[in-house]
Amino acid sequence: MVKRKTSLTFYGGVNEIGGNKILLQDGDAKIFFDFGMSFAMKKRYYSPPFLSPRNEKSLQELGILPKIEGIYKFDEKATEVDAVFISHGHMDHSAYLSFIKREIPVYCGETTKIILQTLSEMRRTELEFNVKDIEFKTFRTGNKIVIGDVEIEPVHVDHSVPGAYGFIMHTSSGAIVYTGDFRVHGAKPQMTLEFVEKAKAAKPAAVITEATNMTGASVSSEIDVESKLDSIVEQANGIVLANFASTDVDRLNSFYRIAEKNKRCLAVSLKQAYLLKALHKDKRLRVPDLEDKNILIFRKSKKTKDKWENQIMEQYQDKIKNASDVSKQQCELILALSFYDLEELVEINPKAGSCYVLSASEPFNEEMELDYEKLVNWLGHYGLPQYHVHVSGHIMPLQLRNVLKEINAAQIFPVHTENAELFAKFTSDLKSKTILVEKEKKYEV
Repeated sequence: MVKRKTSLTFYGGVNEIGGNKILLQDGDAKIFFDFGMSFAMKKRYYSPPFLSPRNEKSLQELGILPKIEGIYKFDEKATEVDAVFISHGHMDHSAYLSFIKREIPVYCGETTKIILQTLSEMRRTELEFNVKDIEFKTFRTGNKIVIGDVEIEPVHVDHSVPGAYGFIMHTSSGAIVYTGDFRVHGAKPQMTLEFVEKAKAAKPAAVITEATNMTGASVSSEIDVESKLDSIVEQANGIVLANFASTDVDRLNSFYRIAEKNKRCLAVSLKQAYLLKALHKDKRLRVPDLEDKNILIFRKSKKTKDKWENQIMEQYQDKIKNASDVSKQQCELILALSFYDLEELVEINPKAGSCYVLSASEPFNEEMELDYEKLVNWLGHYGLPQYHVHVSGHIMPLQLRNVLKEINAAQIFPVHTENAELFAKFTSDLKSKTILVEKEKKYEV
């Protein structure tokens, strides 16, 4: 009897941060882990909104969307993929679900399903992120999903978006571990430590690990961030403007607590309010209630409103504030203001003693690239000093090395990094053998 071979093929996440698309094959089973957008590759050819891809043919021609048979809804070939597993709701891991055949089941955590469906409802574009009609199947830690002869065990990890998971895949060649994006310095390190323990116990043949922070690493934690935010807000005489990712619930909670402590209200955007309302469906997730007296909702100036925006404005009429309202109560507010909302400063006219807090990766995060020079110009015009108070959603190098040493897999496949060779040298004395991944090359485990 011929022993089946288990293989891994990396269609994304190779020499780049994000864009993960990892195919596991074992016997007849074909399973993808993550199916994200490559921001780095897209940036090489496009500059939204004026230069954007028209269709999937453009994306495939430029290599942004890999040519894979039997997976895309726009081709007529028979389905060849059994399932897609999504580790978490960031676009660089999930956005290209838009192109997946709708008969292919998509497995993800319950919170991730809520986030993806809610974000899809709010976005007008239908090409690169639309999860309508996807057959979502949800899981939580402790569940085990069997696809063919492969058993997948999802285990929660801490990341900068709630509902993030790593996976332990039990295959014919032994266990294979996929970390997804994870950290041990966030608000819930115990979740990551539980994942590491389970991964170690599986005695894996291979581990696929993120290695994002190989340069520019910092030693900080969410507790440190909250303490620094408190110090800033306590000293501010005017409005505090805050830029943080709408899906970063830990950061939202930190700003909420700081606002309450300093007798201010936190004014969130309509987008964040709509997402918060949806996340309340997850009873295990702790997020501020929109009915809370310390939460307000900021309506930016625009003539037309989408259906979802009107829903929030009608349901929470007493909490809606426009730029003119904000201008009159500056010292009473922390206002969540994204890069794309800077035009609102003309009406708000921040008074002396106000400040701007960038609480996301500088100068970009995985969801959005900033034109940093324009941000600096706006802040300079209004005399707004900028604070950068942030903690990464990704594990730091020495912590990662210790985790990999503990898991002790036979092979390590680093992804989600621009510094794979540096990583390989950094871990060269471990018992595990590091494989420098090449895109679309099949690796037997």
